[in-house]
Amino acid sequence: MKRNSPQVVDMSKLEILTYPEKFLFHPVEPVENIDGGVQEMIDKMAATMYAAPGVGLAAIQVGWGKSLLVYDIAPQRDERSLHVLINPRIVVAEGEIISENEGCLSVPDFRSDVKRAAAVTVEAADREGKPLRIDAEGMLAIVLQHEIDHLQGTLFIDRLSSLKRELYKRRMKKKLRMK
Repeated sequence: MKRNSPQVVDMSKLEILTYPEKFLFHPVEPVENIDGGVQEMIDKMAATMYAAPGVGLAAIQVGWGKSLLVYDIAPQRDERSLHVLINPRIVVAEGEIISENEGCLSVPDFRSDVKRAAAVTVEAADREGKPLRIDAEGMLAIVLQHEIDHLQGTLFIDRLSSLKRELYKRRMKKKLRMK
């Protein structure tokens, strides 16, 4: 199912698509023009991410197949620090770290350890279209890798062992049958 516009729940928040929604497994297209529609999407994605609550959200997670993500890893709600990346790509990935207890708004009620690069360099544009280069490690590197994976059609469960992934899939199929 191809979605061209997000499903709006209210004026400020969007519906977050969850596994096994097939749309989540398709790579997105680049944002060609940063116009008023893109700015509105950024604002709605931020509201959705904060309400969830989450630390990152990719456009594909709200049914919009464009290369856009928002994130905020500030420790407290009062210290919000929203960041927007348009057409992000990892240009350098170094080292290895285990992201402990990683979770995802599109994979509810499941957390697991995930192998990630310890440090990444990401190139993107900000919400005004200005080029950015981010050198990240730790939590920021993990969040950037997780959200950029979404833009490529990859969920964090795709990075788990086949056994852990199958256990989650079976649990979700059972849950869906019970509805």
